[in-house]
Formats: sequence, structure tokens, C-alpha cells
Amino acid sequence: MIPPEKSFSADSSLHRLDLPKGIVVLKAGSAVLSDAKGNPDPSALDRIANLSVAWMEKGRSVVLVSSGAIAAGRGILGWTRRPRLLPEKQALAATGQSHLMLSWIRAFSRYNRQVAQILLTREDMDDRRRYLNARYTVEKLVEWGVVPIINENDTTAVEEIEFGDNDILAALVAVKLQAQLLLILTTVDGLLAMDRAGERSPRLVGRVERVTAEIEGLVNGDVSSLGRGGMSSKLKAARIATRAGIPAILANGRNPGVFNQLHQDCVRGTLFAAQTARRLSRRDHWMLSARAGRSRRLVVDDGARRALIEGKKSLLPAGIVQVLGRFSPGDVVDIADLSGRVFACGLANYDSDDMNRIRGLRSSQIAGVLGRKPYDEAVHRDNLVVL
Repeated sequence: MIPPEKSFSADSSLHRLDLPKGIVVLKAGSAVLSDAKGNPDPSALDRIANLSVAWMEKGRSVVLVSSGAIAAGRGILGWTRRPRLLPEKQALAATGQSHLMLSWIRAFSRYNRQVAQILLTREDMDDRRRYLNARYTVEKLVEWGVVPIINENDTTAVEEIEFGDNDILAALVAVKLQAQLLLILTTVDGLLAMDRAGERSPRLVGRVERVTAEIEGLVNGDVSSLGRGGMSSKLKAARIATRAGIPAILANGRNPGVFNQLHQDCVRGTLFAAQTARRLSRRDHWMLSARAGRSRRLVVDDGARRALIEGKKSLLPAGIVQVLGRFSPGDVVDIADLSGRVFACGLANYDSDDMNRIRGLRSSQIAGVLGRKPYDEAVHRDNLVVL
């Protein structure tokens, strides 16, 4: 089913990139970067390096999120099948990562540019202290004119290998760096949809105003050569970025013509429009991205919802009706209404056990239940973002 016009448009797929001087996060998947045997494809890496340097000469900064370590490991070791077991994936990533980086070094050295490798896990992005260290490192590299090349640390991560081929990581990096654009290069022209019910010929969706359930439904079936999982993760990444006010573009990174367009500050693909025009602080950006994919949640009553949205108040224990998931003080939690719709997120002042004990109580009752009262609020207004 094609979504309503307010969230979907196929009128135009050629988009102008009116980008100010700032950071562009460019993500390239394994299928874009690798040849048929899984080895890094020099011509593909050269196109990306050439574009990155051209943009840098225009005053922009480019941060690359590069897949391909596992594929490179398969190519080096002559594997003809895809790895199934986690130790196989981790060992292949360990084998391929250095070869992938060497290929990037060679690609950028043709344009007299240096690159730097940064390996991250989801935990590095969720923990604010570790996130700040990573952000400061990336910002210093950008200041020096060095191109940061980021990949998931597949050799130690467990969940991250299944995260969506670096799509989610790229979105989180874009949000945390307050990027001007997230550009995801893949092997199809963009998000594809059927013209009419029953037809098997897909058409390119030019613009998505909001990633809705109807939009997510477009990835069902065999519309895309990426398969359901590949495109699904790209929609999740687009939703993370656009909710933080960052537009995202999905384009075909195997098509040399796309790079000709990008050099002219335009591109044919799917544009996911930014969802907010308000200026978010770096702390707000971090909270928005840290909540992605998490199940930590506080369900609140209608009075608390109105207080947070209309009154711009803190969340008090009295308004909490249910506590879901496990979390510690300082973790980012979702805040949902009685229907289950998440409308805010923020930093919890109490862990999940204590939050369960004080939910529904007045602030004056906290000390009597816990034996202490470090905070009146479950989530303080200064540490809360309404979505």
C-alpha cells in the first residue's frame, strides 16, 4: 500500500544539496565498496575519496562510516559462503579491517589527504563520557583536515554486527556531530515502491516527509535487491537522523553518474526531510540518539503528559504508572503515554528498581520509601527532550 501524500512523494528524485559549511556523514555499505570476491574495490573507494576531497575544498567536512571489514576478510581468506556464527564474523572482521583501512589510505593518498581509523561500539555511543571522548577526537581530526573513517568494532561487539550494516551507527554519528546531512550510499537508486497494487515494477520514492509505518511497509517483499533487512535498517537510520533535524539521502553508490551529480551539489535518490527546525543542544542530540533501539521506558498518565508537553515541567514520580526495562541513574529512557506512544526521552534520576518503588508517589514520600531522596524529579526538565 502506498502511504498518503503527506509522508510520501515520487514527483521528483533529483535533489539540490544546499549545504552550508559543516559536517557531512557519508556511509557506504559493503556491497558498494567490495568487488565480487569481497575485496575492497579500488574504483569505488576512489570515487568516494575524490568526492570527499572536493567537498572539503568547498569548506565542508566529511566523516566516513565504512562497512566492508567482514567482506574483506572473506575475500582475503577465500571464503565463498557468508559467515553464520558470531566467532566467524568477528574473526573475518579482524582479518579484513586492516586491509580495508589500507585500501582507504591508498585511495585518499592520491589526493594528498590523511585518514584516521575509529572503531566504535554502541556502548561507546550510549555512555556520555565515552561519547564525548569520541566526539572530541573526531572534531580534532576534522579540524586538522584528516578524514575520520568510522566502523563498528565487530571483533568485540555482539549486538552491533546485527545492527544493520553500519546504517544505525552512521545515523548516531550524524546526530552526535550535529551534521548537516547523512548520505547513505547503497546499491539501489533509493526507496522503491510499487506504482499500483499488484504491479511488479517498482518506482523510486523521491521524497519522504516522515518515516511512518506505511513507509516502513514499503520494504516488505522483494522490492529492493538489498532485501528486507538492508532497507529496513536504512529507514531506521533515516528516522533517527531526521528526528534530530538532520536530512538524510539514500542514493546508488555503484552508479558513477551519482558521483557526477554529487560533485555538482545535487543527487538523484530518496530525500528524507528533517523533522524539526528548532535548534537542539548537543546534550539534546545525544539523548535523542542514545534512545534509538532501546526498550527502557516510563509510561505516564495524561496529567504528566500535559505537564511535560504544555507546561514544560519535569517528570515527577506521581505521574508514572509503569516502568519497563532495566536502567541505571543517568541512562536515557523513553517516556510514553497510556496508549504506548513515545513522546519524550530524558535522563533517569533513579534506577529502574527504585523508579518502580516510587512510581505514583508524591515527591515528599520518596525518602520514606527509599530511605533517601536525592531528587524530587524522576526526570528533570533540563535533562528531557520532547519529540
